[in-house]
Amino acid sequence: MSSSKPIISIVTPTFNRLDELAHLIKSIKHQTLDYKYFEMIISDDGSSDGTREQIKNWQKEVLFKLVYVFQKNLGPGVARNNGVKVSRGELIVFIDSDCEADKDWLKNIYSSFLKNEFDAFGGPDYAKDDFLPVQRAINFSMTSFLTTGGIRGHNNKMVGKFYPRSHNMGVKKSIFDKIGGFGPLRHGQDIELSNRIINKKAVVMLLEDVIVYHRRRTTLIKFFRQVFNWGVARINLAKIDNKMLQFVHVLPSIATLAFLGLICGSFIASKLFVPLILMSFMLLFILCLYGGVKSKSILVSFYLFAVIPFQVFGYGSGFIIAFTRRYILGHNVFTGFQKKYY
Repeated sequence: MSSSKPIISIVTPTFNRLDELAHLIKSIKHQTLDYKYFEMIISDDGSSDGTREQIKNWQKEVLFKLVYVFQKNLGPGVARNNGVKVSRGELIVFIDSDCEADKDWLKNIYSSFLKNEFDAFGGPDYAKDDFLPVQRAINFSMTSFLTTGGIRGHNNKMVGKFYPRSHNMGVKKSIFDKIGGFGPLRHGQDIELSNRIINKKAVVMLLEDVIVYHRRRTTLIKFFRQVFNWGVARINLAKIDNKMLQFVHVLPSIATLAFLGLICGSFIASKLFVPLILMSFMLLFILCLYGGVKSKSILVSFYLFAVIPFQVFGYGSGFIIAFTRRYILGHNVFTGFQKKYY
């Protein structure tokens, strides 16, 4: 690292997310780190919603350097790589366009970076109180240790290996260039990148105080498509490197098959299987009630009755279908949902 203080380059891909991007830009304007120590690059993946024009307006308003690059629609991985190409920073930090940064986000990153504590890092994502109830319910389902928070990286009590994810991660530019940036996968590319970083014996840390607020999907259908694609992605990742598939990733598929087995079994031996189904719903009820208490919202509890099953069955079904296609039928990469998904 040079003797003069380095700068951070924030890279954000976007595609027709102007409304959400406005929240992100506002949060970057309010960072507690001095503006001279960072720049922001918006890498537009072919938006047609006026993003280009609005960026020009923001460039006149903000005090930090705001760079805009444009490409035809090739996916967020290519967009991130193109953003890095024009970056000046020694540390590349990724945040998604549907996120907002906590005011101390960059300050905490910069402090750790100056101490040379990591080669790459990831941080947690949470919800804000003004998010929609369905977004807060999805946030609980995604981040609670009782669901998938134990493998996504919200604290150091994880049940699986930690892989930084692109909604809140960073890597030294020298390492990013050395390993070749994001790969061609449509979904799961951030985990695949993190795996290559880990394989280089780099120091990868979870920074618990480096927080972003994630505006989750606004409908259950969109959420189902998202988690379905994540289930598909896990199989594609395993085909690249089997270390990226751990037993914990199989659990939603086991739960999906088990519940379908209970439903089928109830038609054959109702006295045996119906009580097990009722027990499953009781466990779901307790988890939803807990989520409502944690979120301080009865509406979040109600949404969780749909969100948690959508998450488990969405991920589980995507995993099962991709496993069948790739491991049993021998097909090539399976992408999952593509239309109306970013």
